[in-house]
Amino acid sequence: MGRMLIRQIAASDAAMLVAAVDRAGSDHLGQDAGTVAGLPPLSVAISDDSDAAIAACDIAIDFSTGGNTRQHALAAAAHGSGLVIGTTALSAEDDEAISVAALSVPIVVAANFSVGVVLLAALVKQAAETLGATADIEIVEMHHRSKVDSPSGTALYLGEAAAAGCGIDLTEQSIRGRDGLTGARAKGKIGFASLRGGDVVGDHTVIFAGNGERVELTHRAANREIFAEGALRAALWAAGRAPGRYGMTDVLGLS
Repeated sequence: MGRMLIRQIAASDAAMLVAAVDRAGSDHLGQDAGTVAGLPPLSVAISDDSDAAIAACDIAIDFSTGGNTRQHALAAAAHGSGLVIGTTALSAEDDEAISVAALSVPIVVAANFSVGVVLLAALVKQAAETLGATADIEIVEMHHRSKVDSPSGTALYLGEAAAAGCGIDLTEQSIRGRDGLTGARAKGKIGFASLRGGDVVGDHTVIFAGNGERVELTHRAANREIFAEGALRAALWAAGRAPGRYGMTDVLGLS
């Protein structure tokens, strides 16, 4: 994602790369960000000092891990920099830190920056409003073998959309995997199934299974460039925005 974001920013007439951060101990530290991304040099050396990087920019884009994201949110608030967060599997503590930081600066948080996924979520909510009372809802997602969290953040995002359409609380009504003699499927639950293998970028299908018919809504990502493009779009939208916690529906004007 870092390389793709660098390429997107370098190609944009509206944005300029001022800092690039990698984890401590990375082989890329000290190298030119453009060279690492397969571009001509951009005169921006990759560092592991996220605080200095955030202080230097108007908007930071974060694709890291929960604990780091929490620190980045606090740094953004301290330095008055906006923040775009694409990190998933955030803990309650991470989420709280982001919400507190959003009182001071604009923060866009999204499990998926694909415009297609945001539209899919809107369709899922609409379908759940109509079919949720009679159909069983199952969400199936598949990602590459190296993905570490399950279900994916996007699957949970779609689950939240379905739950909102049904008027239920996803944390109380979700089923995360099945094994053994689980008994009959409970009515009103939202099920999740996670598949991992190969180099799959991201496939998500929301199934509304009723008696005599089944509706399936699917999104398949062919490459990761769509996520970098959406993240940059969110960053440009957030620049100069009032403090607050926003999502891609805000960025796309769908709220």
